Amino acid sequence: MSDINMSVNIAGVELKNPVTVASGTFGSGMEYGEYVDLNRLGAVTTKGVANIPWPGNPTPRIAETYGGMMNAIGLQNPGLDTFVKRDIPFLKQYDTKIIVNVCGKSEADYVDAVEKLGEQPVDLLEINISCPNVKEGGIAFGQVPSSAEAITKAVKKVAKQPVIMKLSPNVTDITEMAKAVEAGGADAVSLINTLTGMKIDVNRRTFAVANKTAGVSGPAIHPIAVRMVYQVANAINLPIIGMGGIRTAEDALEMIMVGASAVAVGTANFNDPYTTIKVIDGIREYMEKNNVADIKELIGCVR
Repeated sequence: MSDINMSVNIAGVELKNPVTVASGTFGSGMEYGEYVDLNRLGAVTTKGVANIPWPGNPTPRIAETYGGMMNAIGLQNPGLDTFVKRDIPFLKQYDTKIIVNVCGKSEADYVDAVEKLGEQPVDLLEINISCPNVKEGGIAFGQVPSSAEAITKAVKKVAKQPVIMKLSPNVTDITEMAKAVEAGGADAVSLINTLTGMKIDVNRRTFAVANKTAGVSGPAIHPIAVRMVYQVANAINLPIIGMGGIRTAEDALEMIMVGASAVAVGTANFNDPYTTIKVIDGIREYMEKNNVADIKELIGCVR
C-alpha cells in the first residue's frame, strides 16, 4: 500500500505523521540533526522555555533506574530571547511543525512568554503545568484543577497559536485535570509528564539526585501512561498527544489505539537517537501489513 495516509490533525495543525519528541529530550533538534532527518518528524517539540533564563537545579540531577531514568534538571533554559534568535531559525530550515514547550513560575510568566511567542512562526504551544507555582507554595499548577483551569484561561486569552496543556500524572484523578483544562479552553492535551520518584545512593548514603525527588521516565512508566491516555480520551473531547516510555512502534500504537492522535518519544532518544524514525517506519509497516489506509482508523479503536 503506497497510498497510506499517516497525517494527523492537532487543533487545526496538520502533522505529516503522528510522531514528535517529548520536551526536554531533544533540545530543539540541534543535537540530533546529524542523526535524525528532522524533515521526517511530524513535529519537533522544544525543550521548555521561560520568559527569562532559568539556571535549573543543582547537580547531580540525573540518575539511571530500572527501565528508565530520573531527572531533576529544573527546566534550565536560556530564556525566550535566546530561543527566538537561535532555535526558531534553526527549526524553520526543516519541513516539520514546531511545538514550543512553555514553562513559568507564575501566571504572569506564562502569559508573558505566550504573548511574545505570538509573533513567532511556530505552530503550537505546549504549556508545562507541572512547574511549581511560586504563589501557591510550590504546588504544581497541574495538581489543582482550579489552578489548571485558571492558567489555561489566562494563556488562551493571549495565545495566537493553539494551546496544548501538558498534564501531570502526579494527581489522584487525571481526568479531573483534563476536564479542568478543557473547561479553561485548551485546544489539545499532552500526557503524561514524569512521575515523581526517589533514588538513594546506598554507598554514599544520600540522595542520588540533589533535589531529593526527580521525574521518572522511560519504559517502566509506559503502562501507566497508556492507562491515563485511555482515561482522558474517554473523559474529554480534545486531541491528545500521548507520551511515556515509548520506544517502539508497538508502544506508539498502543497510545494511538486508546485515543491519542499523536505520540511523543522521550527518554528513548537518549540511548538510541534513531528511535523516532524507527517508530515512524514501524507504524507505516504495521499499517501496510494490516491493510490500514489511514492512521485515523486506528485512533481510539480500542474503547
